[in-house]
Amino acid sequence: MLKRLCAAILLVFSVPAFAIQATGPERHFTGADLFSLEVAADPQISPDGSQVAYVRRSGDIMTDQFRSTIWLVDTRSSEQTPIAAGPGGHFSPRWSPDGSRLAYISSAEGGTTQIFVRWMESGEAVRLTNLPYAPGSIAWSPDGTRIAYSMLIPGESAGLGSAPDAPEGAEWADPLDVTTAVGYRADGQGYLRPGFNQIFVVPADGGTARQLSFGDYHHGGPLSWTPDGRAILFSGDLTPDWEMDPVEGEIYSLDVTTSAITPLTDRNGPDVNPVVSPDGRHIAWLGFDDQRRGYENVLLHVSDSDGSNQRVLTGALDRSINTAIWSANSRAVYVSYDDHGQTKVARVSLSGSITTVAEGLNGASLDRPYSGGSFSVARDGTLAITSGPATSPADIVLVRGSNRRQLTHLNDDLLGHKVMGEVRRMETASTFDGRPIESWLTLPPGHVEGQRHPLILEIHGGPFAAYGPHFSTDNQLYAAAGYAVLSVNPRGSTSYGTEFANLIHHAYPGNDYHDLMSAVDGVIAAGFADPDQLFVTGGSGGGVLTSWIVGNTNRFRAAATQKPVINWTTQALISDIPVFVANYWFGALPWEDQQSYWSRSPLSLVGNVETPTLVLVGGEDERTPVSEAEQYYMALRMEGVPTTLIRVPGASHGGLAARPSQSAAKASAILAWFDRYRNAPNDIME
Repeated sequence: MLKRLCAAILLVFSVPAFAIQATGPERHFTGADLFSLEVAADPQISPDGSQVAYVRRSGDIMTDQFRSTIWLVDTRSSEQTPIAAGPGGHFSPRWSPDGSRLAYISSAEGGTTQIFVRWMESGEAVRLTNLPYAPGSIAWSPDGTRIAYSMLIPGESAGLGSAPDAPEGAEWADPLDVTTAVGYRADGQGYLRPGFNQIFVVPADGGTARQLSFGDYHHGGPLSWTPDGRAILFSGDLTPDWEMDPVEGEIYSLDVTTSAITPLTDRNGPDVNPVVSPDGRHIAWLGFDDQRRGYENVLLHVSDSDGSNQRVLTGALDRSINTAIWSANSRAVYVSYDDHGQTKVARVSLSGSITTVAEGLNGASLDRPYSGGSFSVARDGTLAITSGPATSPADIVLVRGSNRRQLTHLNDDLLGHKVMGEVRRMETASTFDGRPIESWLTLPPGHVEGQRHPLILEIHGGPFAAYGPHFSTDNQLYAAAGYAVLSVNPRGSTSYGTEFANLIHHAYPGNDYHDLMSAVDGVIAAGFADPDQLFVTGGSGGGVLTSWIVGNTNRFRAAATQKPVINWTTQALISDIPVFVANYWFGALPWEDQQSYWSRSPLSLVGNVETPTLVLVGGEDERTPVSEAEQYYMALRMEGVPTTLIRVPGASHGGLAARPSQSAAKASAILAWFDRYRNAPNDIME
């Protein structure tokens, strides 16, 4: 049995890498190309629709990072101008109400991140603040005289006992780190500084900032001013048990003069992202009724300005709303939502009628083909969106009625000379219950009809998320190496309605396994995949399912589980979302229903695994902590299964592919692992 073979012996069957002198330009996508990619994000169209300010993320080979700069593109000529492109990071461009100025956040002058304002006519930009911590959620007052923002105000660390006094000049260890908070760490941030987010306001032409909110609660953005400039709306949970209710939130009105706070909603569930209509008569926000299920559609709500007459406008859509922006005439709200793995923009009237106004939005993530995208609206209804084909990252696209025009072409010089993997939509009926399961197949460059390829099943995380026909560096790198790549949306995926998503409620992983196997069988039956050359990988929730798959079948030659959950008991206690995991994904604490936790843990199936399985995780992952991956690696070693553990130094859960070199190296490691078993003789796989 393969399970008993030593991994070192199998190195014999690896294909050696020989240095071959290039005879011409490289026509396929390579790991080195990640440093040259650029992607457009956060498009902010000016009120008059003449210009779009956007964030341009570009790979930097010298710093091994994606740098964020702010550029301006003319909507008539498509001419581009850099606004903030020097050292540091630059993001969150926001137009003043009259379009004469642009506020943004930047670390251009070193040290902490600050708020800057640029006067568009003169081109002069000045730093507005001198803050000790990074600001966020910047929002102009309606008259353009003030800017509101949120910022962390540090609190006192919990104390317990004390150390003796140190002699003068002594170098002692750091003091004890005492924690009493439930949320004491977060992915991408590590162990959190004690404190709370508060709301401030600063004069837009410079001056002293003034704190408006106080207390031991988070006062969250986005922020929205009332038209008279007297109040700012925000969302938060200002109740004593806020730590133990991870989704609860209400809409509040904060008086700018007195700091008095008035609640405008009072429901069981999250009410977030309030936006006041331009005429001041209505408030729109996003939220849902909390039913303690793993997934709920986020709905568009609207009320009168005082919070009365609340009603839902998108209840009939059966899709989750991501963004809400009022039309200039206050008669409708523009929203974005995902549908079958693709992001759309719709105009929702106050009577509830829904009209699609833009499709094909793309997000700023690069490594995997997740749905997403952003947009903004000018006074005349012109949209600026992020969009692009499945073979290129997002650009800025202008949408005026039925007319659609691409304003930027950020990657044409790089990818226009490459042969990229074609992406095709696939659909297969699940063998479990016949439901249609949608997927996207990335074919190797130069694919010839009738040709079969080794297949990589690539599974998304979440698990409540969705893949779509979007650019993916991982998939293109796999395809360039000769693999077809199948990105599937099994049950539990979003963008197909509440019922489909909640088919895995308290049952994940479970029947989504059958959906994935059905999709694989579908591309084999269609003649694209070699049934004897199957491989599987996925990250986060996809890492869970990868580990679940190899515990249930030996049909895959090799697997690579990325940042997985292996043991739900430990995940529920040491991740940065412990209360959510226990209350929403299981409905019980681990010691109250240990059987459910264990039966859904891939670790429970490790005795069945014979598939050579690579294990990868970020070295600073707080969402599916490193200990989850380490448990699985050691269990596989104890079972005699060929395995290797890879930790990506400094990488968080969400930032596993944030550094171009690490993203390229991660994909290369997975390919090397698969190639090792792709080229092994068949008798070794038996």
